[in-house]
Amino acid sequence: MSENAMRDLFDRWESVWHEGRFDLVPDCVAPHYIRHDEAGDRTVTREAYAEEVAAVQKQRPGIRVVVYDHSFVGDRAWFRFAFRWNDPQSGEARSRAGMQLYRAEDGKLAETWIALQPLGSAWPDAPQATWTSASAIK
Repeated sequence: MSENAMRDLFDRWESVWHEGRFDLVPDCVAPHYIRHDEAGDRTVTREAYAEEVAAVQKQRPGIRVVVYDHSFVGDRAWFRFAFRWNDPQSGEARSRAGMQLYRAEDGKLAETWIALQPLGSAWPDAPQATWTSASAIK
């Protein structure tokens, strides 16, 4: 995949996460999505994964995925990121830093590997303005 095609894919995927654009999921995720995460290795349908994203958003209203670094090479992408949200009960700021690698196939997310740090972890530098931008938020 070209770098521009990967950038377009992740710009759409950011819209799913930040704007609730679940209508874009079929354009972003392969029919079967292989996940390697804290739940173990599993294959989910795109619909099941969209339900997982919606559940995270419901449990953590206003959650944001902020990206600090990213790279696109062929059909692979990696991101150094953090989840940020406010605890729904206390209103306290929460965060969890991580690294994620993706493999795309036919222009869609087909497989991912994710490693997360403990609750409260954060990266010390400023995040990018968007997932695919090169500039940090000032």
